[in-house]
Amino acid sequence: MIKATTLSTSLRALAGVTLVAGLAACSGASRTQPAGINDPHEPSNRKVHALNQKIGGSGKPNRVAAAVPTEFQSVIHNVSENLSMPQAAVNSALQADFAGFGLATYRFLVNSTLGMGGLFDVASDFKVPEHDTDFGETLYVWGVGEGPYYELPVLGPSTRRDTAGRVVDLFTNPLSYTLDSPEKYVGTVTGYADSVFEKNRRIVNGQQVPMSAAGDSYAQARQEYLQQRRADLARPTSIAATTGPRSTN
Repeated sequence: MIKATTLSTSLRALAGVTLVAGLAACSGASRTQPAGINDPHEPSNRKVHALNQKIGGSGKPNRVAAAVPTEFQSVIHNVSENLSMPQAAVNSALQADFAGFGLATYRFLVNSTLGMGGLFDVASDFKVPEHDTDFGETLYVWGVGEGPYYELPVLGPSTRRDTAGRVVDLFTNPLSYTLDSPEKYVGTVTGYADSVFEKNRRIVNGQQVPMSAAGDSYAQARQEYLQQRRADLARPTSIAATTGPRSTN
């Protein structure tokens, strides 16, 4: 249920958190990073990776995920994606990516209404593409360096910049301020489930080598994450269109 009486106060708090995060990011902004892989914490990261392997399995196809009907997996993806749109809209605005802000807002409005609360992806039927961004990307746009590589418990591969982004994202999704428990946690649960389904599909389809088949699963996970994340950050946005490609360094 939406808490209308506290919405104004919550949004002011949200604005304050975002402003403080922005000032902190700008004060330490630097586009200079070591080339290649920056992993000074590798020994401790490997211990966390071993723990994550035990928790999440060795990278073999997930039997539970494989047993879930494709139609239900699609619904989980739709709900997760729709609930992430308000946060994507906030981050797009902070990045001065107003085209992205419009996409995220439009997708959320269409799928929340015509799509029955996000169960169906009507916006894609209208040829409106998905829009994915986060505060880690916002920090990147602001010039914050990638920092060292980390492997986080349960969450997996990250960097110092993306870890900070994850923390701030907890406060920058308007839904977390307007929904009561347990509704506010639906996005987190569906997001995690969707990531498990997606990883399983990639392994089954041969798009991702199972960690158990890798000679060094830690190095593989690190390489895959950094390559994919840097490629995602380098994709064109409204800023790139006016200032040229953004450096991933």
